[in-house]
Amino acid sequence: MVRHDSSASDWFTADASALGVALVFPMQGPAGIFGPACELCARLAAEEVNRAGGVLGRELRLVPVDGGAPPREVADQVEALVDLGVVQGVTGWHISSVRQALAPRIAHRVPYVYTALYEGGEHTAGVFLTSETPRDQLRPAMVLLAHERRVRRWFVVGNDYVWPRRTARAAHAYARETGGRIGGEVYLPLGTHDFEPVLRRIERSDADAVLLLLVGSDAVRFNRAFAAYGLHARCLRLSTLMDENMLLASGPSATVDLYSTAGFFASLATADTLDFHGRYAARFGVEAPAPGSLGESCHEGVLLLAALLRRAGTVDVTAIGAAADSVSYEGPRGLLRLRGGHVRQRIYLARADGLDFDVLTELDPHGTRP
Repeated sequence: MVRHDSSASDWFTADASALGVALVFPMQGPAGIFGPACELCARLAAEEVNRAGGVLGRELRLVPVDGGAPPREVADQVEALVDLGVVQGVTGWHISSVRQALAPRIAHRVPYVYTALYEGGEHTAGVFLTSETPRDQLRPAMVLLAHERRVRRWFVVGNDYVWPRRTARAAHAYARETGGRIGGEVYLPLGTHDFEPVLRRIERSDADAVLLLLVGSDAVRFNRAFAAYGLHARCLRLSTLMDENMLLASGPSATVDLYSTAGFFASLATADTLDFHGRYAARFGVEAPAPGSLGESCHEGVLLLAALLRRAGTVDVTAIGAAADSVSYEGPRGLLRLRGGHVRQRIYLARADGLDFDVLTELDPHGTRP
């Protein structure tokens, strides 16, 4: 579904005065829980870019596309927007299955800034990535928990698609580095509601930690079921995909001993983060969805896309790729630089504390600091 706030003709005709950007984010399915924050954070960035003069003398105009639809359908819709000349770039948070369907269709034609944490290994020309990969995010978190919490035996619970499976594959190696192991793995369809069979397997295992690789509302339902089963008393949980909206939906009683690792948390008290929260609240109100790590990534996606276009001085994707390694941008996480198509960034470990996260430490990217 391509959604719009004006008339259909505004979106489906090319406009030489505007630079169209397909904003691909989930409006349905398990990831729909943080879709509203993704949209608002991207809108804030686009408005600020436009107030500063736009990009290449043109106004940045977002064209929302439902990234929660089936991957091939999303790719069809975005490719149609590119064919029509409605969009000259693509960004947004969506799962890896969507990225894998979309990148071969459009990345050689327009720049594609992918903002979701992912399994690593994406090197398609024209694709630029702002978020975390397992080596920099999961590995140091597992090393630290092995030192601080004596975690040795892990049990993986993930959705059944490329990101959880490849992340778990990497986790086997990370566990072995600390003398541990992955003792069990379960992969469930997106939209799972019944977790009792999984919880019974965890209960019968000797696991002292669960690596949680579930998306959105699936993770929320798992957290509630996990706590109701009483497993929080013997197993900590570590998630690489758990933002403040998911924490709020889970509820404080369901997030005891739950850890999250990410490049951004709303509770980070840096000058850049506080300034971002102030601008977001002033624009959308204090009742707006929390701009956690997943929503914030869409803000950065717009900023990076604008920076890429400005640096190249053109919408030509080949020229953009040639100039990419000299691109930097300043956002809620401070000044960030692009290298090899990926943003170099700081990663943090946090622990759930009621309805918020307590950021414990910045992780050592080499995973060697206890």
